[in-house]
Amino acid sequence: MQYKKRTHTGGELRSSHIGQMVTLTGWVDTNRDLGGVIFIDLRDRYGKTQVVFNPQFSESIYALAKELRTEFVISVTGKVEKRPAGTENSKLGTGEIDVLAEELTIINKAETTPFPIDDKLETNEDLRLKYRYLDLRRAPMQANLLLRHQMYQITRRYFDEFNFIEVETPVLMKSTPEGARDFLVPSRINPGKFYALPQSPQTYKQILMVAGYDRYFQIVKCFNDGLNIYFINK
Repeated sequence: MQYKKRTHTGGELRSSHIGQMVTLTGWVDTNRDLGGVIFIDLRDRYGKTQVVFNPQFSESIYALAKELRTEFVISVTGKVEKRPAGTENSKLGTGEIDVLAEELTIINKAETTPFPIDDKLETNEDLRLKYRYLDLRRAPMQANLLLRHQMYQITRRYFDEFNFIEVETPVLMKSTPEGARDFLVPSRINPGKFYALPQSPQTYKQILMVAGYDRYFQIVKCFNDGLNIYFINK
């Protein structure tokens, strides 16, 4: 299947792009047939852009657009136009423009999803986890991952400015029982032996300090087995 590579993301287009030919790819978020003209919101992780399919402009593209359903993966090429006065959407960064479709490729069709890809979702968490790849398409989940990424970057930049280096110490080590419940992983190489989460992370700290690493830090995973273990070496 041949289709053009995207030129812009779903949340990128603004009034300054009016008149340009662009190519967008993503999922069909909503589909509205308003009596002869079809409007869809094309979504990717960057945002949404409204695409217009007008039969007066292209009968063949309009006929193909009638097949579109939610979560179809498509590629659209068209010209950026200013929305008619009064139809702007102030809630979207792309709300002042739409794209008049001149080319449409259905990259992949989709069956009805087990739950709607909606920002305000009320469904069983087990179902969301079973279809995690769908849950992660929702804006709140994307915002969570983006916030986590930004916090990591802020943390790394801050410590780097003060000459800290980032060091990753082992996640598992020899068990050192100290009263708390051990999180154990059996060894396939040594039957009957186990690895455990470090209950004495200061062991690694001492090794690094003796080796001359006076400033270092680590962003550590948290495991939960009735006990939360957090540590940052610095």
